[in-house]
Amino acid sequence: MALLAIVWAISASAHDLEFTYIIVVLKTDGTYQADVTCDLDALVLGVGQGADSEQVVRRLRRLPDPELARRVERVRQDLVENVTVSFDGVAMRDVPSFPEYGQTDDAPIPTLLGLTARFMGTVPRNAKTITVHVDRRFPPVYLTVLDETNGARDVVEHQVLSRGAVSDAIFLSPGSREPPGKLAVGWRYSRFGFRHIIPEGLDHILFVVGLFLLSAKLKPLLLQVTAFTVAHTVSLALSTYAWVRFSPSIVEPLIVLSIAYVAIENLFTRELTPWRPAVVFLFGLLHGLGFAGVLGELGIPEPDFLVS
Repeated sequence: MALLAIVWAISASAHDLEFTYIIVVLKTDGTYQADVTCDLDALVLGVGQGADSEQVVRRLRRLPDPELARRVERVRQDLVENVTVSFDGVAMRDVPSFPEYGQTDDAPIPTLLGLTARFMGTVPRNAKTITVHVDRRFPPVYLTVLDETNGARDVVEHQVLSRGAVSDAIFLSPGSREPPGKLAVGWRYSRFGFRHIIPEGLDHILFVVGLFLLSAKLKPLLLQVTAFTVAHTVSLALSTYAWVRFSPSIVEPLIVLSIAYVAIENLFTRELTPWRPAVVFLFGLLHGLGFAGVLGELGIPEPDFLVS
């Protein structure tokens, strides 16, 4: 197990939490535009989101043109079925375009189709609400709705949706919009907190399993886990309130090293050393900083910051 943790730590990136970003724009001419950001190349090739971009592009370029066209069209239809924009509960079934297809030669990350699937259509007359749903095959959704109908570009709402969830109904009339209650906000972020550990928190799980493997006795295990939890909470609070900030490029590799350290130390010691709880506390601070980075990506609503 220790060797497995070491291998994983070297090869993986901690907190590899991916999102499907969706920006819906309500336009002055009565139409809407919904840009969905996801790994289109991976969808065309039929591999998981987040696969190695260079390898995916290389394999796509080897496909015969008719086969590539067939796969692209299949993805188009899949997106129609799995990404749903609805007005007053009526689903729009507009076929998406890929505006970046063939325009990405200078992209920093290799891609053939780009990362944007664009849905465009007409907003039904007198529509009162909009909802968005994305199939659970896609990563969690970060949804933004913008309103240009008054000549400006106002942000109507931000929502973060777990896999397969339907967004809350977003009222198109400014006077009808009501922010979600504290209970709804608390429940939404509780679900994300849980998913941060199971199933997406493999780094946390491996770290705590490493603590357990040193000694299954209750007292040393409780001491270590408590030190880790307290430190995680402290650094999470400090970072979330912007009192302490570190770049993910620094924090994430250190989290990986913390897992490797615990695994290696388990190979050379059989009992809880006096310095182990202190080391675990320091590593807990790192894990808390990593979680704060995830919360930064999610976006915490200002009025319900503490609840979130």
